[in-house]
Amino acid sequence: MDSIFDESRIEIDELDYDDNDSQSNSEDSLQSWINWFCSITGHDYYVEVPEDFIEDEFNLTGLSAIVPFYNEALEMILDIEPEEYLDEDEEDEENKNDNSDKEEEVDDGFWKEKPLQRRHKGWVDPNTVEPYAAMLYGLIHQRYLLTRNGLRVMAERYSNEQFGVCPRYYCYKCPVIPCGRYDEISRESIRLYCPSCMDLYHPFNSLLQNIDGAHFGTTYAHLMFETYPELVPKAKPRIYQPRIYGFRINEKSRSGPRMQWLRMRPDEYVDFDEEEDYEEDAEEADKVTDEIQHNN
Repeated sequence: MDSIFDESRIEIDELDYDDNDSQSNSEDSLQSWINWFCSITGHDYYVEVPEDFIEDEFNLTGLSAIVPFYNEALEMILDIEPEEYLDEDEEDEENKNDNSDKEEEVDDGFWKEKPLQRRHKGWVDPNTVEPYAAMLYGLIHQRYLLTRNGLRVMAERYSNEQFGVCPRYYCYKCPVIPCGRYDEISRESIRLYCPSCMDLYHPFNSLLQNIDGAHFGTTYAHLMFETYPELVPKAKPRIYQPRIYGFRINEKSRSGPRMQWLRMRPDEYVDFDEEEDYEEDAEEADKVTDEIQHNN
């Protein structure tokens, strides 16, 4: 009797395991393309664009002329099944009917608009469409970041330091934000912008360097700081001064510091409470400005 009960328990456990597998498979099948794309390793910077934004044709104006297989790529992004195309016999019949209608029409000498046709007829391999779907989503992503909701999401992620901090020592771990130097695709990979030193840096992870900079664009990062001015950090007056045996290197030397005035800010935009040696640095900065004014 005990062996019978043990075998039944094993069968029940196996059934439960199969049920869990079916549930996990159903969950995987229900995952949207956008969610899958943003969850890929190396796509941590992306934001999930709502389908309502993508379904609005006004937001996609001009993209059909840039992205090949535009209709198929858009259907893949929105998880729409491909359209069922007509059979060859039905197409032949339609062509015959069209030709007969054209023969009946009288040429009055005026230009007539031809009906729109799909750019690619027939079934297209999903493996061919997938890279163009990623391209199309990246361009849509660039436009979505300029909206109110897109700026709000990126501002929250920036304030939580989800994109990392500036590698420059004298920025004191200021958060950075991803952006691009070009709005055109396939020109350059993504960069990280620091609002403290106002300079660009490469992503720290090599996988993130494969992201196209056009997927984020040149505008949204600076528009975000204009929309949320409280996120702009105060500049730190600390400027590195190279020395040899304690003596500062003259700025006119070949290895001396130049253009230090580019990192100087008015006192109202400077935070003097971070380091103890700010007063010494301020005096050095004043000396530099005095020397520049004296030379001019």
